[in-house]
Amino acid sequence: MARWTGEWLPGTGDPTTRQDAPKWPGERFGLPETGVGAVASGGQRVLALIVDLVLAALITGLFVRYDLQNVAAMQTFNLWAGGVWAVLSVFPVTFFGFTPGMGALGIRVARLDGASMVGPWRALVRMVLTVLILPPLVRNVDSRNWLDRATGTVVIRMR
Repeated sequence: MARWTGEWLPGTGDPTTRQDAPKWPGERFGLPETGVGAVASGGQRVLALIVDLVLAALITGLFVRYDLQNVAAMQTFNLWAGGVWAVLSVFPVTFFGFTPGMGALGIRVARLDGASMVGPWRALVRMVLTVLILPPLVRNVDSRNWLDRATGTVVIRMR
């Protein structure tokens, strides 16, 4: 258990395999401390998610009736909005590396192996893990959460 938690819980892990803590998030991967290519902050990531969710609700509102007083109508609306959000999350990340919210905030998903496209399976895994809530919240010293670690990616700044 200590090996599994050692990367994200301080004071755990095997002390013989522990490396010196990086001076800034992403230093281990050769990323700069600030500016373009630096690891995006958690606040930027959350705000990008909120922008994507609002955009999905607005798009859904164009096609599906919503009524705050009608539970069944709102359940239908929320189901469709979740589907729109999934499409807004998977397809743009697959091909461009960012969702509309990420693009608005100047951040994107980058693969650690240097490939230019994130790819469909990585984008899909990121979206599914985001739905689970906990994986995006648990981050390590490199500001990488379980989404990033499971897919071999990191969220970096574009500007």
